[in-house]
Formats: sequence, C-alpha cells, structure tokens
Amino acid sequence: MAARQDARAVRLAEDVREFVRPRGDERVVDVGTGAGALALALAPLVREVVGVDPVPELLALARERSAPNVEFVEGDGTALPFADGSFDLAVTRRTLHHVARPEGVVAELARVTRRGGGVLVVDQLAPDDPAEAAALHEFERARDSSHTRLLSDAELRGLFAASGLVPVRNRRREEKRRLDAYLDLAGCTGEARDRAAALARAHPRVLTATIGWYLLRR
Repeated sequence: MAARQDARAVRLAEDVREFVRPRGDERVVDVGTGAGALALALAPLVREVVGVDPVPELLALARERSAPNVEFVEGDGTALPFADGSFDLAVTRRTLHHVARPEGVVAELARVTRRGGGVLVVDQLAPDDPAEAAALHEFERARDSSHTRLLSDAELRGLFAASGLVPVRNRRREEKRRLDAYLDLAGCTGEARDRAAALARAHPRVLTATIGWYLLRR
C-alpha cells in the first residue's frame, strides 16, 4: 500500500491543487483517511489537516508518513468528534462505497464545515445501466469484502442536496485497471480471487472505473 501511495502521491497532489484551489490557510478534515494519501497530499497546500479513520492499523501507517501540520485520529465518519463548523474544508476520497450509510458521512462532512466552506467528495461511480451496475457490484464484493455499494452520479447529487451542499464544479476520469494488480491491492486471495477473476472475464467492463470528483459549497 505504501509503495503504491508513493507512486501516486505527486499526481494526487497536483489533482487536488488544480481541482480544489486552496488558498493555503484552510483547516481541513479528511474523513476515511486510511493510510493518509489525501491528507498528506493536502498538507503542503493548507494550514492544517486532521485525518479520521476507524481502522487503527491504517492510522498507524498514516502516522509513519505524517507531516508536521497533519494529525490522525480514530473516529467514525458518521459521527465525527468535532463541533459544527470546525473546518474550512471537509474531504473524503474513495470512502462512501465502503460504508453502510453514505448519507451519514455526507451529512457529517456538511455539519463540520463552516458556512461558505468547501466539501470535496471523490469516489468511483456506479454505471447508470442497472445490469452493468449489478455486475460491477458483484465483482467488487468478490474482490473486497469491505465494499458495500457504489453510488451513481444522480444518487451522490441527491445526497449532496439533502445535506444543503451546493455544487461548485465536478469532473469524471476513467481509470483502466490491471486485474492482478487490482486484486493484489485488496489482498484478494484463494476462492475469492478466483471468483473475482471469473467475473472480470465475464464482464470486462468492470476493469474500467469512472472516478467522480465533486467540489461543493456549504
């Protein structure tokens, strides 16, 4: 995980700088920070970053690679331990499809962001076609048992609107994935790996991911 994070860190930092356009004085919370990729990409661009994740092992990895203006804390994305309006910017990257209540995470992102502040959501999108969405869901569940469900663009926009978030800009990016590397990333082995590989052969489109980036205003 660390090697892959290093290989993509520069690209992620450039993407964040271009898309978010931070001023440099923001206090930021990164919800579902994992090993800290997004938090560390933001660190040189803002005043302070707090990364939150429920998995102690991932937080330990993040702390090994931390920066002076970054703090990592254990916490639940649907019940953040911060007061209303505590941050100028709240972000989450590739997190919503791992949680049972994504609407709860979006609501918390909005709650802890000050009025006029920003919210960044980055996640893989479900296809609009129901059959393609079902095939992708089956593949992702076989690959990674922590996967819950990908949301479509329309579903995400509905969650944003329900939390009072106003779209500022968005974009989509296609990612081509190599099957073995993608399965390795999730630690997918044994029967689960065989099943995921069979599903990928039957539905090759599951290896092309659409990643949505959304910047919203509180």
